[in-house]
This record gives sequence, structure tokens and C-alpha cells, in this order.
Amino acid sequence: MTMKIRLGFLLLAAGLAVSTACQTYQMTKKLQPAHADFLGKVGYIITRAERKIFLDLPDADRDDFIEEFWKRRDPDPETERNEYRLEYEQRIERARALFHGEGRPGWQTDRGRIYILFGPPSERLTYPMDPSGNCREVWYYGGFPVIFIDDLCSGNFIMRAINLEHLQELNIAQGHFQKTFDQEKRFFDYNVSLQKIRSDAEVFEGKAFVDVPYSAIWFTFKEGRLETTFDVRLEMSDESGAAVWQAEGSFPLSLEERELTENRKGRFRIEFPVRIDEGLDKLREQKLRMDISVRSSTERQELKKVVEFRLKT
Repeated sequence: MTMKIRLGFLLLAAGLAVSTACQTYQMTKKLQPAHADFLGKVGYIITRAERKIFLDLPDADRDDFIEEFWKRRDPDPETERNEYRLEYEQRIERARALFHGEGRPGWQTDRGRIYILFGPPSERLTYPMDPSGNCREVWYYGGFPVIFIDDLCSGNFIMRAINLEHLQELNIAQGHFQKTFDQEKRFFDYNVSLQKIRSDAEVFEGKAFVDVPYSAIWFTFKEGRLETTFDVRLEMSDESGAAVWQAEGSFPLSLEERELTENRKGRFRIEFPVRIDEGLDKLREQKLRMDISVRSSTERQELKKVVEFRLKT
């Protein structure tokens, strides 16, 4: 009997039988670790029928189910990469790193769930302790707000609905993402530029800039301030791959909430002086390459870029 036939049979069975919560719990406890891990991590996107099928399957067939589960969500089956699966798993890992301080894995927290389902917000506002002793975060997806409250400012944020209509909209949105999963932009991004100050036969002097939008930066809240650190490395090489210039450094960023609000449409600029005084004639004939690596201490992930350019006289 093929996997496809089994699925059809079990879908019919799922429509005729209802499992109690106790039965489901007992069946989940009997899963092999890899299968339990899969079921836990896809909990935000798996449907009730799919969960029932997975639990009812013989253990030997669950790996086939997992493969079929991801195939059904592949936006472009003609390619080797399953963009849906890759993006979902990357969001799991980013949520694990970003929201790890709440006494459970970051992807199981309320903020982790929203991040996994909807991706990074278009705007994120943080509110330190107010007179009632609460801390708040408000994430905006376009004009739609998602509110998280930490009653004790202990780092444990719980999602709160504004009203029943708002809760219904969140439930509808989550149901939508059980069926579709649009790939989002990377969590944070940055721009790179090179400014010429002096360029003649003897020397090239300039500045390399790395600009990170404030709206894309995640902070930790420490002693009344929003803080993070960027570790940046730049390496310029010629067409043979030989390094001609390199620099690196750590750049802390500390702001009051007011400063972040005032500058949220701006960029945090990181600056490196550039000086090249050897082999300029040959270098000016080549297309040079700059490899850039930026790591945020808050996100704990490295984002690399490559920029090609020519040295201008």
C-alpha cells in the first residue's frame, strides 16, 4: 500500500472519529524523538487533520509523511530547494535565538510564534516599565498591531488581543498561514558604500560605510536603555583573490527609547577609514571585491554581502 493510499484512508478516518486530548497526549508521548521534534516545530502550520494522520500512522511511515508534508507546501516543486521549508526552519532558529530568555525555547514563546508565522514586523516599538509596572512591545505589520505584555518586566511577554474582533483577526491570519507561507526579507539588512577622499598616483584614501536601518535593529533592554553591538569585518581583494585592504571592529549602540523613536527612519552608520598605497596602477585596472560580514549581538546571526567596484582616480 502506498503512502498516498494510506493518506486518503486516514483522511476519511479523521473525518469519522474524534480523539480526546488525553488520547492525543498519550500518542504524542510514544513518538520517536525525531518525530516528536517535527510535530512540535510544525505546530503553528500543521492542520488538525494532518496531525491526526501523523499520529495514526505506523512509526515506519512517519518519515514518508514528513517528506510529503513539506512537498505539499513547496512553492516551486521544479527546483531542488523548498523555499517554504527553508524559510520556516530559519525562522524557528531566529526565534530560538531572539526570544530565549522566557524559560522555554524561543520559538515556543508568543513573540516567537508571531515571528515565525508573519516574519519580522515592519515596525517594532518597545515600552519600558510604565507606572503600572508593565513592559510592552507593539509589533506592526503594515497598520495591524500585535501587542505583547510583560506584567512583571521579567522578560516573559504574553500576546494580548485588543478586543474580540482583534483576536478573531489574529486567528484568521494564523489559519491563513497554515496554508500559505510567503518568504520574507532577511531579519536585518544593511547598505555598504565607499567614499573617495583622495585618489592620485600615490595613494587612495577614503571611507567605507555600513549603514543599518534603525527600524531593522533588535535591542536588549538594559538599565533603562536599548542596547546592541555590531561586529563588522570588511575585506577588499583584487581579481586574483589577494587581499589589498581589510578592517574589523565592534560597534556598540545604546539609545534611550525617545532617541530610537525620533530616529526610527534613520540609519546607524559604521565607518572605517580606507588607505591603499601599493599597486594602485594595477588595482585601478581591475574590478575589486569587498566582502562584508555584520553580526548583531542581539540577533546572534551573521549576514554577509559582496560588493564589486572600481577605484576611481
